[in-house]
Amino acid sequence: MSEQESPSPTPAIDLTKDTCLPKRLIALLLLYVAASVSGLIAKQGVLLCLLTLFMVVAIIGRQKAGLIMLRGYTLVQLALVSMLPVMLYDPDNLVVGPTTVHLGEWQGKLPDYVIFIALIALSLIQVWIAFNGKVKAWFKPKLNLNIMN
Repeated sequence: MSEQESPSPTPAIDLTKDTCLPKRLIALLLLYVAASVSGLIAKQGVLLCLLTLFMVVAIIGRQKAGLIMLRGYTLVQLALVSMLPVMLYDPDNLVVGPTTVHLGEWQGKLPDYVIFIALIALSLIQVWIAFNGKVKAWFKPKLNLNIMN
């Protein structure tokens, strides 16, 4: 008699890999939510704040549209922040001296170029997170582009 071969075991599906939201994406989403809520409280850029909150919901829902919106949002933000020194340069209205920065109880005077470098560095970090492979793996590419689905 021949020995019966047992069927090959099915590979175990690692649900934790598919369902875990990347930590760096969580940090970025918390930053977006905090900025949007503070904008809504201050009634500044209400439409942009609402669109950002919809983007966060789409990202948490693993929508393909959320990934596209996240990448577009970060690229537009990087472009605008990079152009900020050029857009704000006005030779007729140059402010002499450093800019005063308030962070809680701390108050400091920083030159404009330090502020621009910090903003551009934050934008580059956002682009790095948005185009990371782990972040892309979070989304379900077969879903349609409807963020309200």
